[in-house]
Amino acid sequence: MVKVKGIVVLQKKNSLLDFKDLSSSFLDGVHEILLGKKVSFQLVSAVNADPANNLKGKRGKPSYLKDWNTKSTGLAVEEAVFNVTFEWDEEIAVPGALIVKNEHHSEFFLKTVTLEDVPDHGKVLFVCNSWVYPTQYYEKDRVFFTNKTYLPHQTPALLSTYREEELEILRGKGKENAMLKESDRVYDYALYNDLGEPEKGPEYARPVFGGSTEYPYPRRGRTGRPPLKTDPAIESRLPLLKGLDIYVPRDEQFGNLKMADFLGDSVKSLSQGFAGLVRAVLDKTPKEFDSFQDVLDMFEGGIKLPESPFLDQLRESLPSQFLKAITRNDGAPILKYPTPGIIKEDKSAWSTDEEFAREMLAGIHPLAIRRLEEFPPVSKLDPSAYGNQRSSITEDIMEEKLDGLSVQEAIESNRLFILDHHDTMMPYLRMINTNTPSKVYATRTILFLKDDGTLKPLVIELSLPHPDGDQFGAVNEVYTPANDGIEGSIWQLAKAYVAVTDAGYHQLISHWLHTHAVIEPFVIASNRQLSVLHPVHKLLHPHFRDTMRINSIARQTALNPNGLFEQAVFLRQYSAVWSSKLYKDWVFTDQALPRDLVKRGMAVKDSESPHGYKLHIKDYPYAVDGLEVWSAIETWVQEYCSSYYESDDMVATDPELQLWWKEIREVGHGDKKDEDWWPSMTTLKDLTETCTTIIWLASAVHAAVNFGQYTYAGYVPNRPTISRRFMPKPNTPEYEEIKENFELAFLKTIMSQNQALVGVSVIELISSHSSDEVYLGQRDIDEWTTDPTPLEAFKKFGQTLVEVEDKIVERNNEESLKNRVGPAKLPYTLLYPSSGVGITGKGIPNSIST
Repeated sequence: MVKVKGIVVLQKKNSLLDFKDLSSSFLDGVHEILLGKKVSFQLVSAVNADPANNLKGKRGKPSYLKDWNTKSTGLAVEEAVFNVTFEWDEEIAVPGALIVKNEHHSEFFLKTVTLEDVPDHGKVLFVCNSWVYPTQYYEKDRVFFTNKTYLPHQTPALLSTYREEELEILRGKGKENAMLKESDRVYDYALYNDLGEPEKGPEYARPVFGGSTEYPYPRRGRTGRPPLKTDPAIESRLPLLKGLDIYVPRDEQFGNLKMADFLGDSVKSLSQGFAGLVRAVLDKTPKEFDSFQDVLDMFEGGIKLPESPFLDQLRESLPSQFLKAITRNDGAPILKYPTPGIIKEDKSAWSTDEEFAREMLAGIHPLAIRRLEEFPPVSKLDPSAYGNQRSSITEDIMEEKLDGLSVQEAIESNRLFILDHHDTMMPYLRMINTNTPSKVYATRTILFLKDDGTLKPLVIELSLPHPDGDQFGAVNEVYTPANDGIEGSIWQLAKAYVAVTDAGYHQLISHWLHTHAVIEPFVIASNRQLSVLHPVHKLLHPHFRDTMRINSIARQTALNPNGLFEQAVFLRQYSAVWSSKLYKDWVFTDQALPRDLVKRGMAVKDSESPHGYKLHIKDYPYAVDGLEVWSAIETWVQEYCSSYYESDDMVATDPELQLWWKEIREVGHGDKKDEDWWPSMTTLKDLTETCTTIIWLASAVHAAVNFGQYTYAGYVPNRPTISRRFMPKPNTPEYEEIKENFELAFLKTIMSQNQALVGVSVIELISSHSSDEVYLGQRDIDEWTTDPTPLEAFKKFGQTLVEVEDKIVERNNEESLKNRVGPAKLPYTLLYPSSGVGITGKGIPNSIST
């Protein structure tokens, strides 16, 4: 009897995750639990039928785990290797699938099964990457396929039924109305109807987002939780601290290492915030920072909490992990965060006009600035509802600062730019300023492109609704740069109001809505309609890792009443409403970087320029680096897809692909289904452009708007997200306060201590890379497909990204490119593809995982 040896790589469920060593908690018991006839494997033939069932391949005899391999394997510490031996049945001939049965009482994560020497076939690899539950949880056997890739019509007939059954399971056949459990593998859609808690009172009620013209929204993953008894349209919520128990398919949950890092970083960040709150209580002005140095003390580490019976009692009551996170080696509790990059080299550069403008091109939100094409700036708001929204900025205010040009000449020479948050803000200002503690403006900021390639701000316009009603238009105030005296202080406040509105748009729209929320329907549809054997599934799957889980946590802790968004962003209870209203303007095809740059007037097509586009600001770091990353992704996707689809007809007639695209448009983004901009998905070009855009959003765009948050916004004065009072008027106490103590007045205008500590703690957490991060151009398993052409193309993709990294370093060292580093001496690295662990301010993970 011929025997075929196999190697099984798996990990056991780790229920501890309490910051103990993962390897010891895992390895102490895994061999005792899983060895013996507890876990079986059966090979399934891809070419010979089972006489008992001629629609499926012949099965071999069950084989079982044995011989726990304790030798060093180079694997992650929580993984273990076992041997398995198959009695070879010649009628198997070519293995195409593997049936795995778990007779133990607990689940385990099956990473890979490798057959070393299959007769007449050689090495066969099953890339599983899935949690396997005990058999009683499944109505059908767990089936895994080899790493061979098949379009639907190319699938061996004896595997087709397994392929179809697996998709039915993932769609939730038979569980359409059930409350989903951890062991379920169901991917399905739901409205965002789980944010509010109206049973607590009307102030906790929130609308249902999605499924209506009033509140359109992308769909999220279904949990099946029961509705409220008092309102059947609202899904019941879990208690706040049970956020990790929200259902997502088990394979979408964080892995052991990711979970350990996430919980560890959460304890660290929240404990620092807690220490800060204790310190704030003991401060002479407990709700305010007293000076910029008071803010700097968060990072410079010189604050010991005073001795007091209250604190002694507190120290004794804290869990050891929590206490460790807020104490120094000498045992003295301390408020100390890592120093944000924006103040590492220069503590005051953030306040300069040069840095204020540079961050629109190379900061945490370089996606909003656009070229000014018409003066004065115009509004697209309906005049019948909002009256005259025309800007009050005049040519006289600007022309003395245009290096001898007229306004029209500056426009025609592509030297005027605008950061415009007027129309997006104006319809909501009355609600926000009346019903919340926030006091904010609609803002317009006009900038001039200087000869050295940098931008200088010319004017800021702050606008409010007319006091007699929206229909009477806007009331505008115009401010121009000043360096000294009260005028200089007022100008600094005007820039802060701009930063507040831009930070809100960045956090709720560019970050949450345009990456996290819009990608989740693609995750769901890809698992429901594209088999793991499908080439597009293999292409996109790495870019969906952890997204459903992190989004479920956001619904539980950020979008909920009094959640993180409502506490730390000026829109407060209108945060989700605002993102819903702006989803109306979302166009999938415009998310492609080249189209985005052209739409904002920042670039034009030009065959002689790098990557086919000429930038109006040559030194626009986000666009320069972004076009290189975009081009690398686009080339990789084109080479990959064309290796499977030889013609447009193959795209148009692929049943799985067509159902996938139909479901994304009509269900996942169902509120946008009637838009005519959706690609038809009938050509190879449609497919490659769509997949390139999905990957770009899930990797590079999210990296650009997320992993620099602590770098730029960890120092609150540079990037406040809340303003609490309006610009002071002459002859008022607030105006006099600015004259007497500008720093205190500035800090009292923006976020309080408590709000800042909450915000900084959270962005420290989400700006950090976990130890199991997989970056663009990488895969967690090298042999993710057997097909040589895609493997070679992927290798080339990775090499291209290494070259991109080198070019970014070179550009950052080029002194003539002043926007690359700026007054703060902070290089732009947010689109640098690779990174280490922690807060690095660089790195493009494959997916939206934080």
